[in-house]
Amino acid sequence: MKFFVDTADVEAIAELNDLGMVDGVTTNPSLILKSGRDIIEVTKEICSIVSGPVSAEVVALKAEDMIAEGRKLAEIAPNIAVKVPLTWDGLKTCKVLSGEGKMVNVTLCFSANQALLAAKAGATFISPFIGRLDDINLDGLELISDIREIYDNYGFETQILAASIRTANHVTQCALIGADVMTAPPAVIKAMASHVLTDKGLDQFMKDWAKTGQKII
Repeated sequence: MKFFVDTADVEAIAELNDLGMVDGVTTNPSLILKSGRDIIEVTKEICSIVSGPVSAEVVALKAEDMIAEGRKLAEIAPNIAVKVPLTWDGLKTCKVLSGEGKMVNVTLCFSANQALLAAKAGATFISPFIGRLDDINLDGLELISDIREIYDNYGFETQILAASIRTANHVTQCALIGADVMTAPPAVIKAMASHVLTDKGLDQFMKDWAKTGQKII
């Protein structure tokens, strides 16, 4: 499973990238706002840090304008994946940009039918939102499973990019289902290393080591 980090915080991206924990980055208008930086400037810096796909999202609503924005964003770096919403205009944009050889990430997916349309339109990635479905008492992980089965049935090459991941358990379940990629905030990725028994065992080791009165260095 590939790990994308869902942030526009370049320091957090660099830290995870140095550990080999970043295969790509996803951003959106909300994350750009949080960064407080110009979208072109910060996206270009992220692309200089990460060699994998970096999703940069269009903000227009009509296909003609989305296509123009997508082409502009794609000029930032060769590893840009243009992010478009799963609307009819977004699908039109996906078809055009993917036909031009650009990577396209179709986002805000909440149904298997939407994912099927995105694959037909040539999406590089489909981003189903797990957490937001869970928020309204629907099973986000079930959606990942449904998309996996449909794509496997027909040999679609669109990669399932599990998004809106809130917990380390979401990551585990997505990996078991067979999502190609997951994107999560830095804090969720770091939380994957935590386990109460690891902490308990380390604490005991430290207490026993102190009793030996020894030093390694």
